[in-house]
Amino acid sequence: MRKETKRELRERQTRDAERQRKKMIEVQDVSMRFRLTDDKILSLKEFVTRKLSGKLKTNEFWALKRASFDVYKGEVMGIIGHNGAGKSTILKVISGILKPTEGTVTSHGNIVPMLELGSGFDMDLTGHENIFLNGAILGYSEEFLKGKYDEIVEFSELGQFIEVPIRNYSSGMLARLAFSIATVVNPDILIVDEILSVGDVAFQEKSKKRMLHLMGGGTTVLFVSHSIEQIREMCDRAVWLDQGLIKMMGKAEDVCQAYISQEI
Repeated sequence: MRKETKRELRERQTRDAERQRKKMIEVQDVSMRFRLTDDKILSLKEFVTRKLSGKLKTNEFWALKRASFDVYKGEVMGIIGHNGAGKSTILKVISGILKPTEGTVTSHGNIVPMLELGSGFDMDLTGHENIFLNGAILGYSEEFLKGKYDEIVEFSELGQFIEVPIRNYSSGMLARLAFSIATVVNPDILIVDEILSVGDVAFQEKSKKRMLHLMGGGTTVLFVSHSIEQIREMCDRAVWLDQGLIKMMGKAEDVCQAYISQEI
């Protein structure tokens, strides 16, 4: 029997250690199909009429194709790729917003998703009112939010603007409010889509520190960013998506370097 090399021994020990760690997210053979139409449809009635009559022409678009990976407790997993690669789609599938066409996603713990800016907010309500609205959507009780209200406002740095309807907020102000609400407690799983790239540099650094604190408390983070430096700095591992397929997965530094090399 051939004796395994030192490298093979290390790789086997790494695989054994990973099997012993608690899986928080399990993505197995996930595919996501959208049906797109090129026809110009002016009303819902016209759409239904064409669909029932069989005259609605659609094209299939697979945003994800048999994606599989696991994310472990306390791990920060980055997802990189060009626009349209499937990054936001995989986050929505894991968050439960979209149901995959094929495959399964299993999560172990409560998920706090921070996806599109303004999702879970009412633009006509004030920041104050949206703290309780968005907090309730995330599963926080009114009593809990009352106890954490001052902390949320202080971290958001919105000051007197907390009493202003959020339709008047800049994208940076919206991001600060959303991040402050979502991270007021240590969620089991935090899903972040580009939100840390919005707003001023000082708040981005402040947000990174809070995320590092959450990670220290055992929170698992799934993180999408166009900033390769953010992925390198904050992530343990990374997934590179390309046209819905996983092109590479591994240590964040290795995946980022391969991605950059292709760009040159």
